[in-house]
Amino acid sequence: MIYFVGAGSGASDLITVRGAKLLASADVVIYAGSLVNPELLTYTKEGCRIFNSAEMTLEEVIDVMKDAEAKGEKTVRLHTGDSSIYGAVREQFDELEKLGFGYEVCPGVSSFCGAAASLKTEYTLPDVSQTVIITRAEGRTPVPEKESIKSLAAHRATMILFLSTGLTEKLERDLLEGGYPEDTPVAIVYKATWPEERIFRCKLKDLDKTVKEESLTKTSLIIVGDCMGADYERSRLYAPDFSTEFREAKK
Repeated sequence: MIYFVGAGSGASDLITVRGAKLLASADVVIYAGSLVNPELLTYTKEGCRIFNSAEMTLEEVIDVMKDAEAKGEKTVRLHTGDSSIYGAVREQFDELEKLGFGYEVCPGVSSFCGAAASLKTEYTLPDVSQTVIITRAEGRTPVPEKESIKSLAAHRATMILFLSTGLTEKLERDLLEGGYPEDTPVAIVYKATWPEERIFRCKLKDLDKTVKEESLTKTSLIIVGDCMGADYERSRLYAPDFSTEFREAKK
């Protein structure tokens, strides 16, 4: 059996209990070495064969899985965060389907959740933003035209950008032209929840300047939105004058 396991947001103890158990029982582990915290490999048992997928092609990854299946071994494919977000897992699933191999997915804690915890921020605030857009700027890998940063910025929702710190000059311009005001709060979180985590806050008009001054390139998330501002409405769910099926409103 092959298990796709989300490694969590960074810190080695933020993997799920199920994920840690699968990792501990694996005969073979293929991990995303450019992004996954190597401390997670200490969960593996003695004799476990470990492969770094950062140095491999899709075909080479599948070949390792084929070999393990032929030997009746358990394989864990360890992906950063949660594998459903920029995990390139669909192409692996499709290859395994063709081969008739069984596989399961164990979800993980995405780095955008880890960033919110580090920032002590709620992405959805009443009367501010009830939508979270997870996206990335267009670089070497294209983005569908209908999902351009400019078009998404028109909503002025909370926006979380992966894989974009090397593209901030155009990103800043597109966000501003799309509809966010210059003073929109921005946070750049480097290696969220890792021991070496760093947090930088600025206004949108200073996004590119901040990223370049701090030499931020890889493994950083950019969060844009008024959810990090001071103004918001209190939740109606917990308001004294609001009735629910569990309690009556207080006069």
